[in-house]
Order: sequence, then C-alpha cells, then structure tokens
Amino acid sequence: MVTNLQTELPQTEKRNSMSVESFLQKRDAGCPVIDVRSPAEYEKGHVPGALNLPLFSNEERALIGTLYMKYGKEDAISRGLEIIGPKLKEFARQGLSLADNQEVLVYCWRGGMRSSSMAWLFETVGIHASVLAGGYKSYRHYIHDFLSYPFTFIVIGGMTGSGKTEILVEMRKLGYPVINLEELACHKGSVFGAIGEPPQPTPEQFENLLFESMASLNRKKPIFIEDESISIGAVFLPRPFHKRMLECPLINLVVPYKDRITRLVKHYACTDKEVLIQALKRIEKRIGREDTQRAICLIREGNIEEAVTIILRYYDKVYYRTMKVSHDDEKRINLELMPTEIAEYARQVIECAAYKNLL
Repeated sequence: MVTNLQTELPQTEKRNSMSVESFLQKRDAGCPVIDVRSPAEYEKGHVPGALNLPLFSNEERALIGTLYMKYGKEDAISRGLEIIGPKLKEFARQGLSLADNQEVLVYCWRGGMRSSSMAWLFETVGIHASVLAGGYKSYRHYIHDFLSYPFTFIVIGGMTGSGKTEILVEMRKLGYPVINLEELACHKGSVFGAIGEPPQPTPEQFENLLFESMASLNRKKPIFIEDESISIGAVFLPRPFHKRMLECPLINLVVPYKDRITRLVKHYACTDKEVLIQALKRIEKRIGREDTQRAICLIREGNIEEAVTIILRYYDKVYYRTMKVSHDDEKRINLELMPTEIAEYARQVIECAAYKNLL
C-alpha cells in the first residue's frame, strides 16, 4: 500500500485539483470540507465549515519537519508514511461517514503531499475527492485580495451607548446589506467588550469570517458597517479594508446622553460586579485614579448608572479625538436621534442615507 501511495500521489493531485472559487462554490453547495493539517494549524485558522481530520498530530508534524531540515525530503516522507500507515483504515471510515453523496473536498497548507495522500485514500474507497490547488495558503491569498477591494461602505458611527450595533441588526432584518464586525469579532470594542461574549476567534480566523460575510453580499452595492478602530479586542481589520472604511461616508448618530446611559446600564446591570471592576482597572491610568476608585465604589454599591456616567467621560473624549483625526469632515453626516425604539432608529438611518444619495 505504501508503494502504491507514493506512485499515485502526483496523479491524484493533478487529476482533482480545484481553484479557490470552485472549491468554495462546492462547499456552499453542501460538499463536506476536510482540513488534513495538524490541530494547531487548524486552530490558528481554517476555511469556515471545514472539519479537521489531521494526517499528523502536532508532535508528528514537528518531527517530520525536523527530519526534512536535517536529512532531506526522502527521509521525511519515509517517516511520514510509517506514521500514517496504521491510520489509513480509520481515515477511510471517517471519510465514508462524512461523504453522504460520495464526494469530499480536501486541503492542507500548500495543496501538496498531505491533501493528496488523503485524496488518494478516499478515491481508493470510492469517495470522489477534490484537492484545493495551492492549499490553505492560496485561500489566504485569495481572501486578502478580496478584502482589498474598494467596497462602498456607509459607516455608522456614534458615541458609546448610541446603539450602533443594535441598529445594524435591525437593518439586516429589514433586508439591507450589513456587516456586523463586533458580532464576527465576538467583542464590543471597548475594555468591557469581551463581557458576555464567547471567546474571540484568532486574528487569522477573524479575517476568514470577515471574508465569508463580505462574499455573501453584492460588493458593488453600499454596505452598512459600524465605525471601528483597526483592532477589535484581540483581532484586527485588514489595513486596506479599514482604510476604505475611513474613506467612505459616515453617519454619526447623535443620541441623547440619558438614552445612552440607559442603554449601557441595561446591558451591564446583570454583569458580575468583579468582572466590571477588573475591566475598569485596565484603563485606570487613562481615567485617573480618583475617578476609577469612585466608579469601583459605585459598582460595588450597585449604582451602575453613576459608574457609567464617570466612565463615559473618558470614552466621549476618546471619541471626539478619534473623530477629528480619522474621518473627513466633508464625509461626516450628523444625525440627531430622539429617544425611541431601535427599529425607529434604523428607519431614520436608512432615510438619512437615502436623502444623502448614499444608497
């Protein structure tokens, strides 16, 4: 079997190689995707929807890499075949369980030996297997090129507590094209942004998810998106993408101060007090020791409203400074909103965009 594997690999790779576009189209049509890279590679970033069926464990991959560097390709391949030989039966079983229509998509890092080995095995047991040409590396190049496109954005800005994210959610319900960056990042952007959110994706996986969301929209039409800095928690927007956001028109929501306070209190009132305090301590140097200690006392007393008032002084100053530097005055539209339901806010934003000929 090892001999056959070595002779069949080049033919399998050539016969079933597939471009990134075709690969993703097949995936979107329901074809299972198998990532045969190591668990560590998969966790760092992968094609969304792909299942990890690693040809080598993290340790085995490291061993083969060391052999390749020290003794060359032949020794590395020989050891690799020894490792995967006993695993072939289980790989075949898992492949058959996944391939309902007897077809799967496979990729590794560069579309080479690992994905071709698995594709050969699947073909041997009757599963049609297509390999991503250039592997995950080509996918990453593809999405970087895509996210560098000069999209037409309508950026929604406003001070902390203005309800920007909620407005975008409502606009999506109404059928408008929306990218919710904070939803993709699992983070609300501030020092309190991780509270109540699931763990963030890795920076690499965030870009993959952003691409998936953007690719589902018509990139020639205006897309509503929330104003964000280049970093959202521990993840980052691609620089060309963020630069384009700063170049596009911004609708700046001017929401009554009390309305903002009410929204923030409602959001954080049920949060564990110590969680809020630990987050607050991270910006103590920026807020000032006296105000930080005062806010901490208020949180412990259960007076979230007064604590929010102190914290907003800092965030409002940051917003003013950032707005002056990041967005062109000529492309900034101030939209005053009176206290009302989020659905009405969303309607007013849409009307404003239409009135300014942005849609």
